[in-house]
Amino acid sequence: MKRIALVGIALLTLSACATPETRVRTALMNAGLSKPIAACMADRMVDRLSLIQLNKLNGLKKLRGQDMRKVTVEEFLRRTRALQDPEILGVTTSSGLICAVKA
Repeated sequence: MKRIALVGIALLTLSACATPETRVRTALMNAGLSKPIAACMADRMVDRLSLIQLNKLNGLKKLRGQDMRKVTVEEFLRRTRALQDPEILGVTTSSGLICAVKA
């Protein structure tokens, strides 16, 4: 039992090491965006959204059970709209457009 608790604590400690930007980038890639666009967007989004809003974005990979690796930026934005948070949508849209142009 102690061993299981120690492993759990170690995993929590390691997960706490990830920066919000790393977690957002990973969530965006899990949602189907390419690594360069996800990195660009994560950099912009962590400065503009709260941690609660960033956590909501992590739920995008679960929407509608589709293969998220095949999602276009337009589809991603449509899914973001489903979160019903105008600030998330605005920041995600502007970040997506800016990062798509840069790519």
